[in-house]
Amino acid sequence: MSAWADKAKEATGSKERAAFVTLAQNRDLDDLLDTVRSFEDRFNHKFHYDWVFLNEEPFDEEFKDVMTSLISGNVKFGVIPKEHWSYPEWIDQEKAAERRKQMQEEGVFYGDKESYRHMCRFESGFFFQHPLMQEYRYYWRVEPSTRMFCDVEYDVFKFMRTNKKKYGWTISITEFRNTIPTLWNHTVDFIKQHPDYVHPNALENFVRDKDDRSEYNLCHYWTNFEIADMDFWRGQVYQDYFNYLDHQGGFFYERWGDAPVHSIAVSLFMDRDEVHFFDDIGYEHPPFNHCPAFQKEKNLKCHCLPKKSFDWHESSCLRVYNEAKGITPPPDYHD
Repeated sequence: MSAWADKAKEATGSKERAAFVTLAQNRDLDDLLDTVRSFEDRFNHKFHYDWVFLNEEPFDEEFKDVMTSLISGNVKFGVIPKEHWSYPEWIDQEKAAERRKQMQEEGVFYGDKESYRHMCRFESGFFFQHPLMQEYRYYWRVEPSTRMFCDVEYDVFKFMRTNKKKYGWTISITEFRNTIPTLWNHTVDFIKQHPDYVHPNALENFVRDKDDRSEYNLCHYWTNFEIADMDFWRGQVYQDYFNYLDHQGGFFYERWGDAPVHSIAVSLFMDRDEVHFFDDIGYEHPPFNHCPAFQKEKNLKCHCLPKKSFDWHESSCLRVYNEAKGITPPPDYHD
């Protein structure tokens, strides 16, 4: 039996303190129907984990009734506290509005979107603080219009705990530089103030430029899929890092995403051995997907083609990840 199969076999038994978490609005109901059905059919009908839905406004009865009918675990619906979805007192809102206008004129992706910024800030620093999330340690983030391609026969949350993993991902990609012009500089300043926060076995090469290690290479894990340990986000190191970034104003004066914020933190402050690539989980967030290699050998029952996986796209950071981890994929990895 392969090492992968051994570890997956260990991931059985009683449930972990874990839940799916989805940030959504009432209007997302149609897009969530196929998504939830996909995650239930491919994984959760076997394990019955809870599902937490969060919204800046209350969910209506139709949304709650439909989601509850589809999900095999307990379903919870929460409203985001106003202080987690509004401007902090140190932000100049007129300046923020002017910057949004400028970024729209410059063609920055989502550059003019005010709500998107609140979402990125919330996902970066607050979702794990929500009262409904307090009973859980692990979460699997799911967004509307995503879907799974393959069966997952083992408990991924138990896999995380038994193998001492804290962060799991499926797709990695480069960020648009014009959305985060000062994020890395502020990160460097933070590290200078807290050099002891950088883990001695960190996966720094995933985010540091190969030719100029003082610069950010723009690689990040696509956070619309995350399976992670919230104890890391709740810990002092990440809390100090997020609070420092939050006071720099980049979530509003620029367009910092939660993906580079999470990814930089994971790459600097976490042990490299605690980061896991879920190659065996087939996943799609349009327009990109991850399709597992060697799916026949693993009997994953996938309905996707590995050769069309985003792993082989020029904007994918999988090669950077493998190099940083010291992993050499077999020659026929993408077949």
